[in-house]
Amino acid sequence: MKNKLLAGLILLSSFSTGLYAVDGMAVIDMRTAVLATQTAQNAFKALESDSEYAGNVETAQALQSDRQALAERLQKESETLSQEEIASLQRSIQEKSKDLEFMVGKIQSKQTETADKVFRDLNPTLQKILQELIAAKQVKVLLGRETVLFADPAMDLTDDVTSMLDVAAKQSAE
Repeated sequence: MKNKLLAGLILLSSFSTGLYAVDGMAVIDMRTAVLATQTAQNAFKALESDSEYAGNVETAQALQSDRQALAERLQKESETLSQEEIASLQRSIQEKSKDLEFMVGKIQSKQTETADKVFRDLNPTLQKILQELIAAKQVKVLLGRETVLFADPAMDLTDDVTSMLDVAAKQSAE
C-alpha cells in the first residue's frame, strides 16, 4: 500500500513538475486583484460612511453585545434562576441571534453589492490589462488561483493586474 502511495506521489510530482516547467503558464486571482485596487478601497470607505450601512453595523454590534451579555448572565446565574427565567433568557438569546443574523445579512448584501459594482466598473479595464499581460508575458494558459493547488509566486499576475488597474484609474481621473 505504501509503495503504491509513494509511486502515485512520484507520478503526481512528475506531472506537476512538467506543468511547472511549461513556459507560458500564469495564475491570477481576479477578485483579489480588483478588490486590492484603490478604486475598491475608496468604494468600501464610501460604504462605511453611508449612514444606513453604518447604522446597520452599529445595530449588529449592539445585538452581538446584548446577546453576549444575556448568554453570560445565563451561564453565571443558571443555578439561581427559575426554569421560567432560564427559558425567557434562552428565548431572548434566540431572538437576538435571529435579529443579528438578519442585520449581518443586510451588511453582507451591501458589501457584495459594492464589490459587484467595482467589478462591473473595472471589468473593461481588467480585460484590456489581461490581454496586454497575456501578450507581453506570452501566456498560453491562464489559471484562476483558486483552482490551483500550488503555483510559484513568480507565475502569479494578481499584483501586476492590481497595479495596472490603479495606474489606469489614475490616468482616467486626470
